[in-house]
Formats: sequence, structure tokens, C-alpha cells
Amino acid sequence: MALTTKTDHVGFAYQLIAEEIETRILRGDLKPGDQLPGEAELGTMFGVTRSTVREGLRQLESDGLVHRPSPRRLVVTVPPTDQLATRSGRAMALMKVTFRELWQVTMVTEPLAARLAADHASAEEIESLQALHAELVGVEGQMAATIELDEQFHTRVAEMGNNRVLGLAREPIALLLFRGFAQIAPHAPHFYKRQIEAHSNIIAAMRDRDCERAEKWARMHIEDFWRGAQIAGLEDAVAMNPKALSA
Repeated sequence: MALTTKTDHVGFAYQLIAEEIETRILRGDLKPGDQLPGEAELGTMFGVTRSTVREGLRQLESDGLVHRPSPRRLVVTVPPTDQLATRSGRAMALMKVTFRELWQVTMVTEPLAARLAADHASAEEIESLQALHAELVGVEGQMAATIELDEQFHTRVAEMGNNRVLGLAREPIALLLFRGFAQIAPHAPHFYKRQIEAHSNIIAAMRDRDCERAEKWARMHIEDFWRGAQIAGLEDAVAMNPKALSA
């Protein structure tokens, strides 16, 4: 464990400790599963009190970079994807990003996700996606359930493409955008059926390993969503995600 730096700063010393340990994790000096020294040893390393060390470790825990498998052990970990997405979604909500901004990026990420899924997904994964789609068909007209299953569908498609960078990049953007369905559906109730049609065609393209058709239908799906946003007058409205803000 290569942690020998001491800090001469008094104010916000706990943040400096957290940043130093985070730097070592990101650089690979500390790897997932590595155990950190105890609070007393860290305090000696950094020349601060145990209470200051404790605050720094709390910040790292909050960020998902370390966790406690037992009260006396603290180990390095990888933040779960949903935690990263929630944090990014909260940041975008606080920045008051608009549906137009989200749509512009989603027009790139979702078609790419569908293309990669058509190329890489296993037969078992496609069947699992079909089962999820069947659930969506079964709740047609039920807004809350539709939004939840739609989010799961698009997340599953992205995971099937085996590109973690795309998954991390698209998740918070897509969640904010697709939750706008709650504001669109009252103005365009036919969108339930159009959503089902798009998902069906994306799955069919995946079965045929037709990357271009999968990409095309995903793009049409997002364009259709944007038309709904225009009908509802949401183009430049601020997108809000209750999950991200309350998490």
C-alpha cells in the first residue's frame, strides 16, 4: 500500500486525504479488493487526527470507491453503475439541462447501443430482452410501469453491446430523457403502441444480426420520442428526474 504522503493543510484536510486515496485508486496503485490501513495508521501517514481520516473515508464510501465488508475492514471497490448514473443524473438536473440537449446526445448513444447489441448479443440475451418486452406489452397504457420497463429495455440493450464506456455515458442521459414520457403520454396516447412497435423491430433486427436495421429502428424510436416532446411543448423545458434528485 503506497500511501506515504502527509498533508500540511489544515482546512478541508479530509478532502485532501480522500483525493489522495482516490488518485491512487484511479492510477491503479490501489486495486479493487485491496484493504486500506486502519484510521490510526492513515492518520500517521497523513499527519492528521483520526477524526479527519474518518471524514475522508466517509467521503470515499459515499463516492463508492471503498466499502466495509466488516466494521474494522475497509477495502477498495468499483462504484456500481447505478450509483454513477444517479450522481450524473443529479448533476444534470441541477444544471437544468433541457430535453433538447438530452435528445441531441441520445440520438447518438441509443442507435449505437442497438447496433452493438445486434452484433454482440447472445441468443439467451435476446430471449431475455424479448421476455422484458412482453412485460411492456402487457402494461400498455399504464404510465409508471411503462416508464420503468422502457428504462430497463434500453439499459439491457446497452449492456448487450459489451461496451462499458457507452453504458456509463448513456445511462443518466437516457433516464432523464425517457422519464419525459410521463409528460408526453397525456398529449399523445398512441405513443404506447409506437413504443411497442419500435422495441419489437429492434429485437427482430437483433435476431437477424442486422446491425444497420437495429440502429435505424433505434434512431426512429428516439426521433419519435422527440416528436412527442414537441407535441407536449417540452423542447426547451428542464428535464427533472425525481430518482436522481432524491437518491
